[in-house]
Amino acid sequence: MKTSIVGFPRIGEHRELKFQTEKYFRQEISEEELLTFAKALRQKHWQTIKQAGIEEIPSNDFSFYDQTLDTAVLFNIIPEEVAKLPFTDLERYFALARGYQGEKGDVKARPMKKWFNTNYHYLVPKFEKNTQVKLTGRKIFAEYQEAKALGIQTRPVLVGPFTLLSLAEYEAGCVAEDFVPDLIQSYREVLLELAKLGAQWVQLDEPALVKDLAEKEKALLTTLYQALLEENLGIKVLVQTYFGDVRDVYEILTHLPIDGLGLDFVEGKETLRLVQSGFPKDKILYAGIVNGKNIWRNDYTKTVELIKQLPVEQLVLTTSCSLLHVPYTVENETFAADITAHLAFAKEKLGELVDLATILTSKHQIEQLIQNQTLFANNRIEKNLKVQQAVDALQPNDFIRQPAFAQREKLQKAKFQFPLLPTTTIGSFPQTKEVKQKRAQFNRGDITEQAYEAFVQAKINEWLAWQSEIGLDVLVHGEFERNDMVEYFGQNLAGYLFSQNGWVQSYGTRGVKPPIIWGDIYRKAPITVKWSSYAQQQTKQYVKGMLTGPVTILNWSFPREDISLRESTLQLALAIQEEVLDLEANGIEIIQIDEAALREKLPLRQSDWFSEYLDWAIPAFRLVHSKVKPTTQIHTHMCYSEFTDIIEAIDAMDADVISFEASRSNLTILDELQAKHFQTQVGPGVYDIHSPRIPSVAEITETITKILSKVPKEKVWINPDCGLKTRGEKETKASLQHLTQAARLVREELTSDE
Repeated sequence: MKTSIVGFPRIGEHRELKFQTEKYFRQEISEEELLTFAKALRQKHWQTIKQAGIEEIPSNDFSFYDQTLDTAVLFNIIPEEVAKLPFTDLERYFALARGYQGEKGDVKARPMKKWFNTNYHYLVPKFEKNTQVKLTGRKIFAEYQEAKALGIQTRPVLVGPFTLLSLAEYEAGCVAEDFVPDLIQSYREVLLELAKLGAQWVQLDEPALVKDLAEKEKALLTTLYQALLEENLGIKVLVQTYFGDVRDVYEILTHLPIDGLGLDFVEGKETLRLVQSGFPKDKILYAGIVNGKNIWRNDYTKTVELIKQLPVEQLVLTTSCSLLHVPYTVENETFAADITAHLAFAKEKLGELVDLATILTSKHQIEQLIQNQTLFANNRIEKNLKVQQAVDALQPNDFIRQPAFAQREKLQKAKFQFPLLPTTTIGSFPQTKEVKQKRAQFNRGDITEQAYEAFVQAKINEWLAWQSEIGLDVLVHGEFERNDMVEYFGQNLAGYLFSQNGWVQSYGTRGVKPPIIWGDIYRKAPITVKWSSYAQQQTKQYVKGMLTGPVTILNWSFPREDISLRESTLQLALAIQEEVLDLEANGIEIIQIDEAALREKLPLRQSDWFSEYLDWAIPAFRLVHSKVKPTTQIHTHMCYSEFTDIIEAIDAMDADVISFEASRSNLTILDELQAKHFQTQVGPGVYDIHSPRIPSVAEITETITKILSKVPKEKVWINPDCGLKTRGEKETKASLQHLTQAARLVREELTSDE
């Protein structure tokens, strides 16, 4: 019985890739130096996996930014306007990922979306009428040869053709089928060249196969793989799926001329049943039995029982998905031993796979199994009865705000008297090196609390004055006291643990450090009231109170596995409700409750949306604000997900104003808002903050005009598409000045027309 993994964290044990890549962005190191560093990092990772005892090791799971972008570049799927610019290959790659503004041209970054039901983001490829799909990249071959030179035989990984076509954007007049022949030929050339280099296997990742699939999509899958593998290419093909089960195409997959099939036994509700219905003897099952998305130890007894139910002759034990969704290793943490015993990050999951293979092939009960059984025999935590009773006592009226939205909207318009197209930001301002240094000095005890608070007050005052100066209508305090929008709240809630080095890639060089939900959750003391109240006292303008919503806190944490997601979320909702009411009681009359990650745990199959998620996620948000006064204006924000298909559910959140990421997705959400008669006021992001590129006044004006063609002017707010924490001060100030100027211009035109 062999062991393998779907993929490994690429950012490095200590986020080395992030820091080196950002040095390259700042022109502190050369392209050659970055490439040399990346090669050494890959070698370290392969050796770590091999030394752990994993027998089948992936390559090409490394990326400077995103594996979907890598695949698009490999096959020349590059927008014509970018392809023609005088870039090196790496410059072009990063221009697609981040945008570019300079002497070589002006490039907008490609749209970015969530990678299925995770907090990882992928860059959306675009097929244009003039796209010539062909093999032009060398990365997959170079990385295979690097590993081979170390004496490590790897299995190169590539986003599969079905998923690539499913995730892509198409120019008007184009459809996926237009590019199938050339795409098949290009994939065939990859397989042939890998075979010549000595590769024995290739892994084609097809997570899109776990979604609801129509007959047309099933036919496309069959066409792609039958044509790709119609002749022997000299290499074995593993089709790897994850994030769910493949019930719609299991029969098709088991009859395709592939050599291995990777299935998810963690999130795949139907996977065991499907395999028990029959699995071909001529194929190898890659069984994803170690959770690649959560950080808890595997229960060996349950996993062994599951494996023994599989009527399969050829079996490889693997992870449920790539380990890029978990931190690198527990070894770098300072948790007490009784906590560490329950945790498994990426490196520890390698050991779990080896343990399970040993247990399953041993005739005797071995020490690893005995220790694991002892761990799971003991209660990990003591439950908090007060918290559980509060959740159990919730009634339907607790989730309903009165009066209804239409009446609240009239009351709020009369109260606030905002102009047409009121302007604001999403919340955070740049976390500069100085801000981070002061926080670190305070946390280490190098400066006093008084000195630290004086610094934060000065930053708030500085940015409040600047916001007023440029003409923003609703201000924010900037969140200079906060490290992360989830971690900051978790640190003030009972039931949480925090790692020192538990970083996970979110997109590109952006990492997040998800906290761990260890026990029952409740608020220990007010969290945001102090700084929000301070900011409001400094100005006569309204300053938004800024909170993170319960669904996002849950989705951006590593959740418990001993209770339901619903129960954990309701615990969080009750805690944040207390914070909302305290803000209101302290004079904060506009409160933003961000639900940036609302869609993240939405089931990939539409038939499960309400029964397994939306039926509790939407009420959990309503619970947070259900008790505020009618004139207290509740905002929320959502970013980088596809929301068009759940617009009605978002409207049912019953917020007063919702801001969306919309700039990278070309405002496509507006059509759905219009079609569904969306009642909530909206702030579609008018520029992309994840790119250092500064939009012009004319560009933002054009965007606002496009918004107004779809949404009534009385319903529109003007704001960036996300928080500004990760941006530099210079680009932030220039972009926001352009935003307020553009809003003023359009506002004047609208007023003059009347």
